[in-house]
Amino acid sequence: MSKQLNIALVGNPNSGKTSLFNTLTGLNQKVGNFPGVTVDKKTGISKISESVIAKIIDLPGTYSLYPKRADEWVAYKVLIDQDPQIKADIIVLVADASNLKRNLLFCSQIIDLKRPVVIALTMMDIANKNNIKVDVAGLERELGVFVVPVNPRKNKGIGELKNAINNAATHLDKLPERDFVNMEPLAPAAIKKVQQIFPEISDYRAIHYLINHENFSLNAETQKAIENIEVETKFNPTKTQAEEILQRYGKIKTIMKQTVVEADPLQKALFTQKLDDILLHRTWGYLILLTVLFALFQSIFVIAQYPMNAIEWAFAQLGGWLGNMLPAGWFTDLFINGIIAGLSGILVFVPQIMILFGLITLLEDTGYMARISFLTDKIMRKAGLNGKSVMPMVSGLACAVPAIMSARSIENKKERLLTIMCTPLMSCSARLPVYTVLIALIIPNKMYFGFISLQGMVMMLMYFIGTFMALSAAYVMKWFIKSKEKSFFILELPSYRGPRWKNIFSTMIERAKIFVTEAGKVIMVISLLLWVLSTFGPPKRMHEVSAKYTSLIQQNPSQAKDYKRLEGTDLLENSYAGILGKTIEPVIRPLGYDWRIGIALITSFAAREVFVGTMATLYSVGSDVDKDNTTLRQKMEAAKWPDGRKVYTLAAGLSLLIFYVLAMQCMSTLAVVKRETKSWKWPMIMLGYMTTLAYVMSFITFHLFK
Repeated sequence: MSKQLNIALVGNPNSGKTSLFNTLTGLNQKVGNFPGVTVDKKTGISKISESVIAKIIDLPGTYSLYPKRADEWVAYKVLIDQDPQIKADIIVLVADASNLKRNLLFCSQIIDLKRPVVIALTMMDIANKNNIKVDVAGLERELGVFVVPVNPRKNKGIGELKNAINNAATHLDKLPERDFVNMEPLAPAAIKKVQQIFPEISDYRAIHYLINHENFSLNAETQKAIENIEVETKFNPTKTQAEEILQRYGKIKTIMKQTVVEADPLQKALFTQKLDDILLHRTWGYLILLTVLFALFQSIFVIAQYPMNAIEWAFAQLGGWLGNMLPAGWFTDLFINGIIAGLSGILVFVPQIMILFGLITLLEDTGYMARISFLTDKIMRKAGLNGKSVMPMVSGLACAVPAIMSARSIENKKERLLTIMCTPLMSCSARLPVYTVLIALIIPNKMYFGFISLQGMVMMLMYFIGTFMALSAAYVMKWFIKSKEKSFFILELPSYRGPRWKNIFSTMIERAKIFVTEAGKVIMVISLLLWVLSTFGPPKRMHEVSAKYTSLIQQNPSQAKDYKRLEGTDLLENSYAGILGKTIEPVIRPLGYDWRIGIALITSFAAREVFVGTMATLYSVGSDVDKDNTTLRQKMEAAKWPDGRKVYTLAAGLSLLIFYVLAMQCMSTLAVVKRETKSWKWPMIMLGYMTTLAYVMSFITFHLFK
């Protein structure tokens, strides 16, 4: 019978912990939340040996056992055995061999908790490149715990790590014999009194009971007893913590001398350091960043247009062929104008989604994304944010929901709230289909110098407008959200690495699946619902329209085709969807929108990308009698007002683009803001200010270009 273990995976940020978790657990993973807090919890199952099956809990990255952020508190409580839901049998601590001095601080603290520990030593290849030689056996001897070099990216050392875990599992009662740092001289009386209440805890854990007991799950009597000990022994937590850290670094320095050979500090600067001098330069750094972003958005349009055109053409041909092959009737109409039209609105944008996420993953993998945070800290501070706000905002280019959740890493409450409130203005991937179809409609497909796409430049402009408005919104709101809390921006820049192409391609495929399955479900449901609302209407009105055109056709049989086309349009306008659109048209007409666009604005509140599915359904229903193979873009281009004017003029198209850049068109985002702020106040403020901003700016844009 297999032995079941709980293993807590811990380590400093950027130490390779996530890569190791993915390698150990493979596809046996799930994501949830730690009980009581909105911090992601990743768990997975790993077969350690024939007799040991382990549940791996990936704890948030932290630098020491003195937590500040909410995610650090989660890891701390598990390590200190104060999480009622999670009990770890073994701690697997991930340490970066190329930055060992800093990592050993956290290692030494966990060792002194007297927990079964196995150290996974990552980044050995980078350490070797930096001429850092680590004596693994000597390090293991000095620390008194298992130390195993691993390379999760190349699946090296994983078997040895599992053997070490298996050995630790068979001797769970065999704990580190000696203290890394002798804590007793720092607070001897206080430690002994706490150990009278908790006889099983180590000296170092007793110190943590004295410092953080208010945050532990202890009864009132025990809390009072510890507070009395603090008073009686005149325990000074700040002084004790400072002396502890000094002692640890003193011991770490000795261990480093014995087990680590570092490169001569006077040697020639490494290539990566030279690269940082360029990429983080106060002038060249920003020019390079703009160039990278320019290349990213050009790629989205230029490279993606070929598979997109092929998919669009294929669906147009399929729709025309099915229209001619299948018998006339409501089921054929539903299948072609509901299901096929909705499906085309989903799949045509898969190439762009894949390219966007592939390029973002490439930037993250190589280490450049962290440089963007460092580079933009100065700009962020002027808007009331700091460099840590960059990562949620950049993540907002993918989706605002996980981006807002990632703002938990920002310690300062005001800056965290400002980041949450402005991140939805970043153009997420759900807006990409809307931008694509509108830009293709109103902007000529011109190339400059043979490789610069005008449409790609307009796409980039939309992203810049969103970013500028996000920073502007944060700047305005910082005057209304008060806080005396000071903030600091400390960021460890990861080493430059070659891209993991397997990881990039798997991310592209995974994101495409998520778009098709998650967004696709919403688009398909709304497409089918719209088909019903667009096909049926009040019986009396629909009968009157049919009777009118039947009479006209009987009187003028030669014009039957024209009358049939007009009848389709008239029936659509008198359907339930048409009535709804006509009702709201007076409100949106000043922005240059007709009733069809009004319906799309309503339906896309479920998800922004639903706009395209809505257009596909509405224009298909309106022209179903033709049974032709025209594309959605061609149908939208041909759309006209009753007086014969084009609907999608340059002014109307730009107005609609600006509306989708700025409007809060996503229920999921509002829900996650409510969850993160624990109040409906902030999501309602967000909905109000973004909708107002979108309406006003769209109105101005329409009348400027009219």
